[in-house]
Amino acid sequence: MGRREVYEHFMNMGHGFAWDQTWDKAVAAYARALQEIPEDPESHKYLGLALLQSKRYADALKVYTRAHQLAPDDPVPLEKSADVLERLGRLKEAAQQYISVADIYLAQRDIEKAIGNFERATLLTPGLLQIHYRLAQLYERTGRKRAAVLQYLTLSFNFQRAKDRTRALQAIERAIRLEPNNPQVLNAKQAIEVGELMAVPQTETTTPRAGAPSFFEEPAHKIEPPSADAHPGGPLGEATEMALAALAEHLLEGGLTTASAQAIQAIELHKVQDYPAALAAYQSAEKQGIRHISIYMALGAVSIALQNWADAKRYLERAATHQPFASGAAHGIGQALMGLSKPREASEKLVQALQLVDISLAMGAEEASQLTAVYDQLRLSSQGMMDRDLDAMNANFNRWLTGPDWKVRIPETRRALADRMRSGASEELRDYVANTAIVDLMAQVDGYIRAGLLTLAMDESMRAVEIEPTSLPAHKRIAQILMAEGRIQDAITKYNVVANSFLARDDRVNAATILDEVIKVAPMDTGLRLSLIDLLEREGQEARMLEEYIGLAGAYYQLAEIDQARDTYQEALKLAQRLGTPPEKRAEILYSLADIYMSRLDFRQAQRTYEQIRSLLPDDERPRRELIDLNYRLNSPMEAVRELDGLLRLYAQKKRGDLIVGALEQMVNSRTEDMALRSRLAAVYRQLNRRADAMAQLDKLGELQLDAGLYKEACATIKQIVALNPPEVEQYLKLLSQLGCG
Repeated sequence: MGRREVYEHFMNMGHGFAWDQTWDKAVAAYARALQEIPEDPESHKYLGLALLQSKRYADALKVYTRAHQLAPDDPVPLEKSADVLERLGRLKEAAQQYISVADIYLAQRDIEKAIGNFERATLLTPGLLQIHYRLAQLYERTGRKRAAVLQYLTLSFNFQRAKDRTRALQAIERAIRLEPNNPQVLNAKQAIEVGELMAVPQTETTTPRAGAPSFFEEPAHKIEPPSADAHPGGPLGEATEMALAALAEHLLEGGLTTASAQAIQAIELHKVQDYPAALAAYQSAEKQGIRHISIYMALGAVSIALQNWADAKRYLERAATHQPFASGAAHGIGQALMGLSKPREASEKLVQALQLVDISLAMGAEEASQLTAVYDQLRLSSQGMMDRDLDAMNANFNRWLTGPDWKVRIPETRRALADRMRSGASEELRDYVANTAIVDLMAQVDGYIRAGLLTLAMDESMRAVEIEPTSLPAHKRIAQILMAEGRIQDAITKYNVVANSFLARDDRVNAATILDEVIKVAPMDTGLRLSLIDLLEREGQEARMLEEYIGLAGAYYQLAEIDQARDTYQEALKLAQRLGTPPEKRAEILYSLADIYMSRLDFRQAQRTYEQIRSLLPDDERPRRELIDLNYRLNSPMEAVRELDGLLRLYAQKKRGDLIVGALEQMVNSRTEDMALRSRLAAVYRQLNRRADAMAQLDKLGELQLDAGLYKEACATIKQIVALNPPEVEQYLKLLSQLGCG
């Protein structure tokens, strides 16, 4: 019987035990199946379930973790491991795991399960503001306004408790936009405005607890999420719908007149898409005195539908002065300018529409400011484009601004564009924006990468390369995925291809960015560092060159290429001196050089290097300590003591008597015959009134001096002992007499 047959035999056996809920036997059977085919994710999932049911949580967690590694695109193992972490009381880890599971479901467009996992994360760990915001957006997208309102209330509650009144009000405004007459929302707004604490939001769970169905249950029928709560006509359609409602309300408030009756008829004709008749009725109402701002938004929309581009532009420019209509009017004016064959002006208006929509979805002034910077850069990058490229770009912008999911698509597209624009490569931006398929694929690839679905990300990246073989974004994503998969050498090769492509375009900035990125994961590749240094030199970026020289020298040292390391550090030092870098940076290089000299036992060169460091950093104790040791090694005790005195003065300036005593005691213990060291230690003990310790040092010092025939010095030492009045003072006086010290 082959391995597959044995595997299936034990799997079926395990299923039988699981059906009978004899979990210990199920564990044994599934484990035996796993031994037959160790890389099979299914056996891991079933074994994990059996261990979970047996309450062997730690073992279940290990098995589910391995199952996720084997099948990263399958959310079930990750979801189950989150359940295990929750049972183990590791709630923060469980919450993060549920968030990861939700991201996978989002990538698979299973919004309901994503919502369930996000909800579970917020229940386990309070204060996940970003997740509450994402939940609110998902609820809006699926038409569940009440659930979205509750999430915005929760955000507002947390922001108010954090004393961020501005963001608290912004979240409340988002809730009011969805349900203007919700009492809980209105009460919360009033509380924030008068400085009182708003009530705790009465949250509710809209989906059952996150978790996959049992392996032994029939899977539930997948419910398709409802369409997104956004007008398919984009900002123009949404603003038009808003304008029709506002105009109708205005007409009803003013009473029935001939003009208002004409306008009401225009609204009804507009709704049934009888655009020629609607236009005539609107124009008649306007002539009869209806001047409400909403009628111009409606006139502009009808004119767009009839392709009366010049009239549409004129009407919408009047409507654009009303802030709620601003993004819709910009969208319509962009379409009108496209119809008038004015691609550059159209581009400006369509980018404005994108920006207004994106900023309206931002949480807080800081995020809005960051978005403004992205769109400003987009405008700047498109200035040099030819008209035909602008036409293609405008068509894409208009497509992104329409459809049922435009509110979701715009932030995703902006993130993709921002990534492309970081290098300032207008050529790449042109290719990227003009190619609809590549844009969509790259946005999808980015989503897969964020969710950890690397296999899917690689498949889509390769498809992008098939569509556009020279697409640098696609090649860059492939390198990124290879790196994430641990295929370092393949990734380095791909990154080099991308960098060389940028160089072929004379885009040195982007090439340098790529090289810098790959060096972070391959720091020992000296060839990459040399290429980057060459690029930086051509760009005149000497400050970055210095850092790369230091990194290159460090790589040489780690590779035991000591001569190259020394020469490179010396080059770095010359550059640092030329740039006038701070002393600390030059000392950092000198320390590395000193280490090299010490490793080669070149003590004389090391001594000179530490002397340079001491001059650069006079308050640093390390070079003085090293010089003391080196002078002793070079048989220069007087120089060593001179450096020691400098170190002690440094400690004294810092009022660190403990360091003075510690340094001297350590040196005396290591050099017991050194009279200069003992003399200094004895003097310090006397200053600290440690008489016994002082006498012990003086006594030993005297012996050393007598042994060396230094009688005059010995007499002076004995007199110091006598001055301390020891119990044996008579003996010391007698010794003085014998030595003829007077």
